[in-house]
Amino acid sequence: MSFDPDRVSTVTFDSYSTLVDVDAAEQALDARVKDPEPVSKLWRSRSLAYTFVANQIDAYQPFYEINRDALQYALDAHGVDVTTDERDEILAVYHELEVFDDVRTGIERLREGGYDCYVVSNGNPEMLTSMVDHANIGDLIVDTISADEIETFKPAAGLYRHAADRIGSPTAEIAHVTAGWFDVMGASHAGLQAVWLDRKRTPWETFGTDPDLTVKSLFEFAERLDV
Repeated sequence: MSFDPDRVSTVTFDSYSTLVDVDAAEQALDARVKDPEPVSKLWRSRSLAYTFVANQIDAYQPFYEINRDALQYALDAHGVDVTTDERDEILAVYHELEVFDDVRTGIERLREGGYDCYVVSNGNPEMLTSMVDHANIGDLIVDTISADEIETFKPAAGLYRHAADRIGSPTAEIAHVTAGWFDVMGASHAGLQAVWLDRKRTPWETFGTDPDLTVKSLFEFAERLDV
């Protein structure tokens, strides 16, 4: 399916890597880890892997807990010895990740163009509340929809369809904007129009379906909707 702006009535956004920068979590490791970059990357990749496995073996737990376990694994794998309190201080960075520059003004353009905007995320409700507050978009986002509501993570189709039901829009009228390749594929599989936000100019995956639309910023996406 190619992108059809005329069918879009609602826009949903992923949260982490899309609205806020998970790579900024590396800064929280600086004081305790000699080489934080590989620890941060392993933390993120393990966190995603745990959600994929949790879906398959019916082992759901809130994303904050999964993210904590992934951080502990990354620290252990790199031989970093920290106390539980120190680990939790690192983990808490997810409540105040750096916000991408185009987020507020980009969503403002969409709202002014008549589009209702939502966040659909693996993050549990407390994480999403703090993310929206920190990003200063509470006045622009109609609501946040969490995997916690159905205890199922992306890219399972059930989460996207649950979001569509909560929003009250047909899936084909929702454009889901995300930086995550697996999120693109999940949204597309569930019948949403999948928009890949490729800020880093990376190649698309050789596996699976292509995005319906690829943009480099929320401003470019707004332009494709003619707002």
